[in-house]
Amino acid sequence: MSVLVLLLAVGAACCLGVGFVLQQNAAAHAPLGDFLSPRLLLDLVKVPRWLGGIGFMVVGMVLGAIALAHGELSLVEPLLATNLLFALVLSRRQTRQPLGRQGWGGLLLLAGGVTAFIVAGQPEGGDAISDPVRHWLIIGVMVGLALLLTGYAKRSRLSSGPALGVAAGLLYGVQDALTRVSGQRFSDGGWMALVTGWQLYAVVALGITGLVLVQSAFETAPLRMSLPALTAAQPLAGIVCGVGFLGDRLRADTGAMAWEAAGLAGIVVGVVLLGLHPAMPNGVALKERLRDLQPR
Repeated sequence: MSVLVLLLAVGAACCLGVGFVLQQNAAAHAPLGDFLSPRLLLDLVKVPRWLGGIGFMVVGMVLGAIALAHGELSLVEPLLATNLLFALVLSRRQTRQPLGRQGWGGLLLLAGGVTAFIVAGQPEGGDAISDPVRHWLIIGVMVGLALLLTGYAKRSRLSSGPALGVAAGLLYGVQDALTRVSGQRFSDGGWMALVTGWQLYAVVALGITGLVLVQSAFETAPLRMSLPALTAAQPLAGIVCGVGFLGDRLRADTGAMAWEAAGLAGIVVGVVLLGLHPAMPNGVALKERLRDLQPR
């Protein structure tokens, strides 16, 4: 694994983790009438804390894009999942909660899972698969699942945080895959090849849609309910895209596949344990906000 890719991916994870905490602190106080609406972004853009969080997020996405340009998607995505560690560090400074068994257990599972997956899988780049049916099938499944989860969240706001987190994570995983494709187009043909490809515009559309979903999740659920779902879904979707149509190769013998599955399971469980840690801010409870809106 390239030291450059490692530093870029971990730096991206740090910026993303800090950015998510700042965004949730602001979104928790946004008007509920803006739920799942682009108006939510227009309201939040007036909040300095949210703008700071977006700034960190943008830096994280740029660093992640550079990491994707130099490394395989199946390698970078698990490293990006460590953003939850940095979110927990910042949250601990706010809540002053000790890590305890749950925090240390989640930390070890997340770090161990990332290590196990990378060491066992030994991700390598390959030739992208040219079959457009395969491309659109995988992308369609990811986007379709995100739409189903968003529809469920729209009907049930009180339990929308995890559903919207997973939906946004799926879209961000596809966005990461298309970011890598866009980078390859730019390397091969310059700006003309980049702006004439649909992938660049899909990256922008997925980014804006994912941002609305994430802020709506932060608005209606505490960070401990929304961020773990986002953090767990994104690398899984990215790895599926990487192996499915970008040509990433993982070791496929029985022992390696067992360790890869164990590593992914460790990442997911570690993310959930860290996300549910008491150090993560509760935000403003949706039930209380809805009750406050009722006429007296």
